[in-house]
Amino acid sequence: MADARFASLQGQKYINLETFRKNGQGVRTPVWFAGEPEQGVPEKLYAYSTADSGKAKRIRNNPRVRVAPCDVRGKLLGEWIDALAEIVTGEEAQHGMQLLNKKYFPWRQILGFFSLFSRSKRVVFVIRPA
Repeated sequence: MADARFASLQGQKYINLETFRKNGQGVRTPVWFAGEPEQGVPEKLYAYSTADSGKAKRIRNNPRVRVAPCDVRGKLLGEWIDALAEIVTGEEAQHGMQLLNKKYFPWRQILGFFSLFSRSKRVVFVIRPA
């Protein structure tokens, strides 16, 4: 049976991703995400950021995160879900970007075009329930 902890994220456009500093203080950021569905309920989520972003640095240091559905400004629309995040590469990162590209078409492609002019490398996170 599929894990239903991410069921509240179905149909949502944004999640509030809370990562944690070394001192334990949480930092919340609204981000785009795409789910890996298993019978309609995502079992894992994908998000992306620049490799040098604060959230990427915090996830490298501490994989513990919390996610909650939110609006574009980060206003919570549901309950927090404890999760673990990791930076993925290779085929899994490509798969995550394909899911994001499909969900956020054409906005993801437009932003992707402008990122060609950026020197910042992108990283993909996979987020699983804790």
